[in-house]
Amino acid sequence: MSRKGTAALRGWFAGLAAGLVALFASAASAQTPVRLSLDWRWEGPAAPFAVALEKGYFKAEGLDVTVESANGSREALTRVTAENYEAALADVNGLARLLHDKPETGAVAVMMIHDRPAYAIVGRKSRGLSKDLASLQGKTFGAPQADAAYAMWPVFRMVNGIDDSGMKFENVGLPVREPMLAQGEVDAVFGAATTSYVNLKSRGVPVEDIVTLLMGEHGIEAYGSAIVVSERFAQEKPEAVKALLRAIVRGFQDAAKDPAAAVEAVLARNDLARKEVEAERLRMSLDQNVLTPWVKENGFGGIDRDRFAKALDQIAAALDYKAKPKPEDVFTDAFLPPADQRRIGR
Repeated sequence: MSRKGTAALRGWFAGLAAGLVALFASAASAQTPVRLSLDWRWEGPAAPFAVALEKGYFKAEGLDVTVESANGSREALTRVTAENYEAALADVNGLARLLHDKPETGAVAVMMIHDRPAYAIVGRKSRGLSKDLASLQGKTFGAPQADAAYAMWPVFRMVNGIDDSGMKFENVGLPVREPMLAQGEVDAVFGAATTSYVNLKSRGVPVEDIVTLLMGEHGIEAYGSAIVVSERFAQEKPEAVKALLRAIVRGFQDAAKDPAAAVEAVLARNDLARKEVEAERLRMSLDQNVLTPWVKENGFGGIDRDRFAKALDQIAAALDYKAKPKPEDVFTDAFLPPADQRRIGR
């Protein structure tokens, strides 16, 4: 080939390379940035989000997602309502309360994660706790103000006709809640079963000494954690919201199919986590909160509107709402994938 031909060929390859670089750069810049807040640390129940990151499910949907831990649902909600974050995993009942107190709050739940809430009272038999609610009388509780389970106590108390005048509630920090119970400084704590039960067990408290009262098994109709998005994000980028939910569904499908592999993605983000502990948390979360009979029949992420209305009625009655919240003001299924794409099995 002549020098002229070689030079032309080189020029063609150079032009092609520059074009490909420009194409990839354009594709990267076209990805929609999304900040997603968890409601807690990188632990077992957050594995589906880690899986979605690891396997590139968000990127495949055209999203550049950053997932960050938080110190409770209240902080997660604040991040979204302040519009610093586009989305958060947060307590849907906390959102309902926020919308009641501040109607101008621009946020809405778009995917239900916990069909059955993780709210629990976790105590010790050796401190007089049992499955009988009467055993709660006269006890001292570790009750973090930032905890969603404690926020549900007025509803639980009303539904079950409990007189708590003889009970003592100590506002303790989330990090010291289980240590205080393990050391006998309180008789029981409010928290998520996946957190408090597993933490106590890992601290050496005998399993037979741990009593877990799940609020969902005692008359509470409430749902639990949901994906909450800012109103601005939903209005300006509805397709991005739909894409976000599709990727999250894939993360949960994979985590349910292979929990052990899913936990590895959590360990990569939490140097202090132990595999066996986080695997147990994930299994508990899937079994108790996510893969309920309703979800298996109707698909992950949606709600039973009649039940949700009853749940909001319970909350409104217990917390003296001025106006009863409407389900459509708190939750919308407009961004969810079709039900047949939201099937999750194990």
